[in-house]
Amino acid sequence: MGIKKALVTGGGGFLGKAVVRKLIEKKIDVASFSRSKYPELDRLGVTQIQGDLARQADVIEAFKGIDTVFHVAAKPGIWGSYDSYFQVNVTGTVNVLAACKANNVERLVHTSSPSVIFDDYDMENVDESVPYPDTYLAPYPETKALAEKEVTRAAKEGLPTIILRPHLIWGPDDNHLVPKIISRAKQLKIIGPEDDLVDTIYVDNAADAHVLAAEKLVTDPGLSGNVYFISQDEPVSKWTMANAFLAAAGLPPIKGRISGKAAYAAGWVFEHIYRVFNIRKDPPMTRFVAKEMATSHWFDISRVKKDLGYKPKVSTAEGLKRLEEWLGRERKKQG
Repeated sequence: MGIKKALVTGGGGFLGKAVVRKLIEKKIDVASFSRSKYPELDRLGVTQIQGDLARQADVIEAFKGIDTVFHVAAKPGIWGSYDSYFQVNVTGTVNVLAACKANNVERLVHTSSPSVIFDDYDMENVDESVPYPDTYLAPYPETKALAEKEVTRAAKEGLPTIILRPHLIWGPDDNHLVPKIISRAKQLKIIGPEDDLVDTIYVDNAADAHVLAAEKLVTDPGLSGNVYFISQDEPVSKWTMANAFLAAAGLPPIKGRISGKAAYAAGWVFEHIYRVFNIRKDPPMTRFVAKEMATSHWFDISRVKKDLGYKPKVSTAEGLKRLEEWLGRERKKQG
């Protein structure tokens, strides 16, 4: 039996909305589960269920009649209390798994992150065999790793599941990566080597991979429990990419420079100050960000190409063109 009724947690978010659109294109009945209601999802004819991932009863009720779940919702970011990340990323995932079991959901696609295996050093062309590190510098990667382990355990217990690790998702409607770069354009500095490479992924390609994963679980349940990196399959200098985002917004390229060690030291100082004074907004720098910005991290995606038949349909050049057009429309809306 194929996918008949799907639910996307966080369906009103950046990636979640892209997954919703892909499912609608395939004429699949779609519901979204999130805290808020989104007018755009109403316009798309999506059933919207409001609730809290941290309340298991909410999730169990939302999953009634669902055969396929895309667990996309998460708390991202670089700063905040450990408990706030744990409640969404770990407790929320545990509740999703319990709801799948209670409602006999047939398959689950879980959105993870390559940061779960980031060990603070260069990661070049690594595959899914890389183990989790012993320690983490931020609550986001740590809690996403804990969530991933829960999903892996559920797969071993019989829930058909695939875990995807998209890296640096970007594109139109981005409410995280690109806006942050643009908002800090004047303060940005190149950290560490300028030629370090990273993987990124255009949002529509990430959504394609999610739908592919669910479809493959229908035809090849033996893939259950597998983890896959997904990307543009085109590693690029992070600073080249950041400058491309700035150019799409009509802004000049980054000019300043700082060493990785200096950025790490600054991150330590800012973290200490922000904790002492209980400052909730993001610090200008953290140790985790400093390490990420000063190292390469790109991944071997041969496994996902072989098992799922994934390939990025939207090139980076085409994606940047679409991003520029979207940013232009947004500027016009704002006056």
